[in-house]
Amino acid sequence: MLRRYMPKSLYGRALLIVILPIFLIQSFVTYVFFARHSDLVSANLSANIAGQIALVTELYRKTADPYERARIAEDALDDLNISVRFAPGEKIPLKDKRAFTALYNDTLDRQLGERLDTDYWFNTLGWPAYVEIYVQIEDGYLAFLAPRERVFATSGPIFVLWLIGATLLIGSVAVLFLRGQVRSILRLARAAEAFGRGRDVPGYRPSGATEVRKAGLAFIAMRERIKRHIHQRMAMLAGVSHDLRTPLTRLKLALAMQPDTPDTEALRADVLEMERMVEAYLNFARDIASGDDPEETDIGALLRDIGEETARSGRQVGLDIEEKLDMPARRDALKRAVNNLVANSLKYASNVWLTGRRAGANIEIIVDDDGPGIDPANYAEAFRPFTRLGDARTLDRNGVGLGLAVVRDVARSHGGDVTLARSPQGGLRATVRLPV
Repeated sequence: MLRRYMPKSLYGRALLIVILPIFLIQSFVTYVFFARHSDLVSANLSANIAGQIALVTELYRKTADPYERARIAEDALDDLNISVRFAPGEKIPLKDKRAFTALYNDTLDRQLGERLDTDYWFNTLGWPAYVEIYVQIEDGYLAFLAPRERVFATSGPIFVLWLIGATLLIGSVAVLFLRGQVRSILRLARAAEAFGRGRDVPGYRPSGATEVRKAGLAFIAMRERIKRHIHQRMAMLAGVSHDLRTPLTRLKLALAMQPDTPDTEALRADVLEMERMVEAYLNFARDIASGDDPEETDIGALLRDIGEETARSGRQVGLDIEEKLDMPARRDALKRAVNNLVANSLKYASNVWLTGRRAGANIEIIVDDDGPGIDPANYAEAFRPFTRLGDARTLDRNGVGLGLAVVRDVARSHGGDVTLARSPQGGLRATVRLPV
């Protein structure tokens, strides 16, 4: 159950690891100080002052001579450092004045109660440096004024302030130090996230602790290996393109020299289909290996361009596009992916709608149609390269089963994804979700 309330970030957990022991130690030390040392000292001081007040009170009671009582007051001031004033015929107040911050009011009350057999009243609120105590006697009351340090252990608040100051100082140093350490981890995380979205971060340099630097260097090495792999594949594709097209061209020339027969026509159709499949495969591989740097792109303008181009071809696409849909993207690849979705919908549906909107931290591109749709059980299969499903949307012989695979690859290269669902219009809904 504690995991539910624990900090989720490394910074928060590191702070907890540092601050919690400090807090526990300081709390324990404070408890020991007040429960053991300070309580004991204050109890002794309160008992001592209560005993002296009881003694002076008893001496006052034993004599009614004003001169004798004046001498007792002088001796109390000289020998006990307690000021005594007699108020003849007066009654003490009914309610004590206890300061809220005076931690030992109960201790003084207990000690006075144990040593006096008469009513008393005390005031720890009115005098910053003194404690005022009234004791009721038969013909009036005695007012005692004693220094506060003789009644309570006044070092308690200073000790508490010292603990708070030390805790704040240590906590501030810990916060500054941990922030510097976590900052290097966050820089590494941002660089990795940007690279995962196809946005290179050439300015990233490892920093921080040794372990974080090692992780940063490992990320840079991985990034370079991925780039090298992409470049090698591009070179290989260029070679494959040349090697495959050359024999296909020879076959086409050889078939062109042959007389027109049913067998020759069938061979020509097979060669054309093979050429189309090779071309589709090479385009698909180039999309995967595309290493163009993303640039700030107005997604709304891109979608409107697609709508206008579709209109020029004789088909209309309904547009519902929000304003200010800007994000770093590879414009050509993204446009090709959305065109694939729109073209696929136009093949099988009478009406197609294209929507662009912002959804939280993402931009969503939605293509709806009123066609036959796809069985939800085949959604995952539809994204596999060179897969052609046996339903109403995939019986066309002109495709090779790469359209949705290209769309998913382009979306994932931007750090997003594409999903399929039933459209509110009755057909298929394809949603491309791109993180901003």
